[in-house]
Amino acid sequence: MRCDLTDIASSYISLKRKGRNMVGLCPFHGEKTPSFNIYTENNSFYCFGCGAGGDVITFIMKIENLDYIEAVRFLAQRVGMNMPENSYDDSMAQLRKRIYEANRESARFFHKMLYSNEGRAGLEYLRNRGLTEKTIRRFGLGFAPDNRFALSNHLRDMGFRENEIVSANLVYKNKSGKGTNDRFYNRVMFPIIDVRGNVIAFGGRIMTDQKPKYLNTSDTPVFKKSANLFSLNNAKNTPDRTLILCEGYMDVISVNQAGFENAVATLGTALTSEQAVLMKRFADEVIICYDADEAGQKATQRAIDILRKSGLNIRVLTVPDGKDPDEFIKKHGDNGSAAFYNLVNGSSNDTEYRLSKVRAKYDLKQPNQRVQYLDEAVKVLSAIDDGIEQDVYSSKLAEETGVQRETIISELKRLNRQRKRGYQKKEFRKFQTALSGQDDKINTQHKDEPRATRSEEMLISHIINHPELAPYVSSKISVDEFVTDFNKSLFRYILEKINNGYEPLNSVNEDFTQDEISKIYGIIQHTVTVNPTQQMIDEYINIILEEKHKLKKEDIANASVEEINDYIKKLREKKE
Repeated sequence: MRCDLTDIASSYISLKRKGRNMVGLCPFHGEKTPSFNIYTENNSFYCFGCGAGGDVITFIMKIENLDYIEAVRFLAQRVGMNMPENSYDDSMAQLRKRIYEANRESARFFHKMLYSNEGRAGLEYLRNRGLTEKTIRRFGLGFAPDNRFALSNHLRDMGFRENEIVSANLVYKNKSGKGTNDRFYNRVMFPIIDVRGNVIAFGGRIMTDQKPKYLNTSDTPVFKKSANLFSLNNAKNTPDRTLILCEGYMDVISVNQAGFENAVATLGTALTSEQAVLMKRFADEVIICYDADEAGQKATQRAIDILRKSGLNIRVLTVPDGKDPDEFIKKHGDNGSAAFYNLVNGSSNDTEYRLSKVRAKYDLKQPNQRVQYLDEAVKVLSAIDDGIEQDVYSSKLAEETGVQRETIISELKRLNRQRKRGYQKKEFRKFQTALSGQDDKINTQHKDEPRATRSEEMLISHIINHPELAPYVSSKISVDEFVTDFNKSLFRYILEKINNGYEPLNSVNEDFTQDEISKIYGIIQHTVTVNPTQQMIDEYINIILEEKHKLKKEDIANASVEEINDYIKKLREKKE
């Protein structure tokens, strides 16, 4: 099966040609400057920003949160092929499938319970919150009975095994270890559904004063709390590519019922960069609609920073009188939808929001406070990357404070230079750290053996890109003469594939973890456009051999005078 990575990736992100490669904004981390590269010659990708790399299967695994078998099946279906059954070890794929099925059956169970005598309190709660039957059905809301075994007994009756429902985090092992308890009980239940329509997790609101008020599914093989959003399955098809970011489930549901289907919420945690990147796939603009209390305003400031780094346009909707969206809509009764629509239309962009927050702290009639306001406001403007936007707000600031625009521009340029120097220093430190191997979590010997590691990586990269070099390299250096363990095992793996007539990375997705795959494709990109000479190959081999056989500190401490003299003699002979 041959799937073109450029075709696949372009359905998720915008790509532009750059020489022989395709480049775009990375779908795996937030960025404004493209660092995601597709190498069309070998159908692979690598991001210089976050280090993600791999082939088309790796891309689908990461972007769709699928395991290897599911990704292969996904791609096979895309090109109209039937994937042979039982041709792979699909134990994890089978477990994930059973978790999806257990979650779907649990959602049905909770929804049925909502309309039973046991769920009366939950249904009354939802109706008191103003939800219609249509909305309750649309979101599949339900109720977990006040019984620690109701769901687990039901799922067992449906044929689910204990390990499957424990893996789904629907139940947990009790303290005795001899049985399980339901994770959710006496709670109104909110199914969390992914963009493909799978129930992947649940949120539950307790009916008593017990803490926590809201409980969410922990991370499972099909769910990562920091990388999903509530109701994105409803919001993803918004025509104008705008999302409304709310704080909680009920806010999203109320806003949705008022006619705004593009509302989403995080899942019991603060906004993450992963969620911002996910939103970027489906939207160009995000309207932050958090509570107007102090905690909500702090969360707004934090969200602005995260969303901006992902290249999203931002507006901030301020709900008056310290209310949350749900309260605001209810307060306006039949006019709730129109009132909220006016708030959305009147929402300001993030720069205006930040400036208004700064302005509220100072009395501009007082000269000293006007100076303080200007200092802080210019710092807000210096965080803007767009020069035109900076210019517009500099003019507004000058008009507002009576200070000459040139003075503000001058201070802004100084802060811009300062910020640029800070960025350059940060990038240089990052480069130094990468070069030294201090942050290499895959090849942990890199930091102690930087020279050998670099040469090993270059040699491996050349062999992967030019498999015809393998016989020559094998005649000059053996696997055991490699210095670092990871590169040694990778070198052995590559040679075995080539010697057996396969592509060097034929089954890398099956045999390595995703982090290891990214590391391997990071190694590949070193020489993807280089035509190696024998002199280059010999130089890398010689360095590896030198580093392998050099005396280490502990060897020198225990060596005899004759051994040290012999070692020095060999070094001189090599130099000559």
